Amino acid sequence: MKVVAFNGSPRKNGNTARLLETACKALQDEGIDTEIISLADGRVGGCTACGQCYERKDGRCAVESDSLNDYLDKMKTADGLLFGSPTYFSGITPELKALMDRAFYVARANGELFQRKVGAAVVAVRRAGSVNVFDSINHFFLIAQMIVPGSSYWNMGIGKLKGEVEEDEEGMDTMVTLGKNMAWLLKRLAE
Repeated sequence: MKVVAFNGSPRKNGNTARLLETACKALQDEGIDTEIISLADGRVGGCTACGQCYERKDGRCAVESDSLNDYLDKMKTADGLLFGSPTYFSGITPELKALMDRAFYVARANGELFQRKVGAAVVAVRRAGSVNVFDSINHFFLIAQMIVPGSSYWNMGIGKLKGEVEEDEEGMDTMVTLGKNMAWLLKRLAE
């Protein structure tokens, strides 16, 4: 079994990365393979609303000039997905929004490609606005007919400066619990 985590932060090794790494470590401790992809490494542009995904039905986006189709391949073969984002004015980053919009349309156009996969949100926040980010990511998972595990609190960690999230003991513990719960759910679904 494998979980692919997407770090939606334009900062590769910031607080969002640390939260995702903690959740992935808990998954690995439970025997689940993980991979973390930084959207800062391969840009994904917004949806052009061309409608080609509904016409072609080949499981790919018609726009080939960015990394989306590579990411889609990873999403299609994964058993679970983690989407992480810092909080930008109470919202997700444009990088994650572009991934979510385009991946959703391709998935919907091709017979619900993510149906019954496990998905969880991970949010880094300086102070406030994280609940909207958490909800936005979970809305993607729910409309894509995915299964969302819970944790001991909303899946967020508090920190402003790079690495500061590690000082949020409850936030870090929440990521460990999330990883364990996600692993448990993946194993039950595989039975």
